Amino acid sequence: MQVMAEQGDTLDAICYRYYGALAGALEAVLATNPHLAELGAILPTGTPVELPNQVEQATDTQMIQLWD
Repeated sequence: MQVMAEQGDTLDAICYRYYGALAGALEAVLATNPHLAELGAILPTGTPVELPNQVEQATDTQMIQLWD
């Protein structure tokens, strides 16, 4: 699916709007649209962003307990 950036949009705001709080969504969208990283934090209005249909949930990282 392709969406257009609205005024003041950031890539993480677009990901949250379409995927919710899904870990790994931002990374998947950047892998699909590597050119977006060059545009800066706030995307120009009307920038097309291709959203992958399925995004793999990022796996939890192992937590280190300091007092074990």
